Amino acid sequence: MAARVKLHIVDGTYELFRAHYSKRPDQPMKATLGMVDSLRSLGRDAAEAVTHIAVAFDNPIRSFRNDLFAGYKTEDGVDPALLAQFDAAEEAVRKLGVTVWSMKEFEADDALATAAARWASQVDQVRILTPDKDLGQCIVGTRVVQVDRMRKSEIDEDALVARRGVRPASIPDWLALTGDDADGVPGLKGFGEKGAAALLAEFGHLEQIPNDWRAWPKSIRGAERLAATLNEERDLAMLYRELTRLRRDVPLEESLDDLRWSR
Repeated sequence: MAARVKLHIVDGTYELFRAHYSKRPDQPMKATLGMVDSLRSLGRDAAEAVTHIAVAFDNPIRSFRNDLFAGYKTEDGVDPALLAQFDAAEEAVRKLGVTVWSMKEFEADDALATAAARWASQVDQVRILTPDKDLGQCIVGTRVVQVDRMRKSEIDEDALVARRGVRPASIPDWLALTGDDADGVPGLKGFGEKGAAALLAEFGHLEQIPNDWRAWPKSIRGAERLAATLNEERDLAMLYRELTRLRRDVPLEESLDDLRWSR
């Protein structure tokens, strides 16, 4: 039987942060060394059986989204010792024979979303290696899945619905309502994860949610108050959705064959 073709696309920025703040002994270039060790471990993992791989980085952390919303995430507050390693980390990954996508206008997550959309039909499975909630919008059945290696969890579409209460297409709407602290998206006041999920499970997207709270599912607590907030701040919610909706048009130059990991 022919080996399955898997595309592993890795959030390098997350890997760097995770390694930098890990319990590993402090040493020069701790984040870079930890990330390289993680990738080597991935390559040796028989269960993952990596055939094709790319790693995306936010370098710099700011992107076009900062022009849309002043509160969006920046490098402020990030340890300078970590920020100083981004270029070196990219070079270290290249020396492993792994393709690097260095994002300067888009974000790493946009590169991952573009890759998943572009190559999902050409491989047996795309595995997105990051726990970030916004990547849930890229999941497709069991063909495109999200993997959190640290927690040893894999999320396909059924698992996403069980965990979040919404389908992948509604994840940006859900984050617009509930917020995403990791990216500096505040969400709308009063909207919790369960209430937002119940609303979007019924209506799908922000623009389809009725103004009249009496048309909302009866399970939503404080529906009248929440409807008033949404009606007053719907334009703001639409902006937050634009921030959380990942782009799928990043100009990645490589072909799928270029992503083969020869090690």
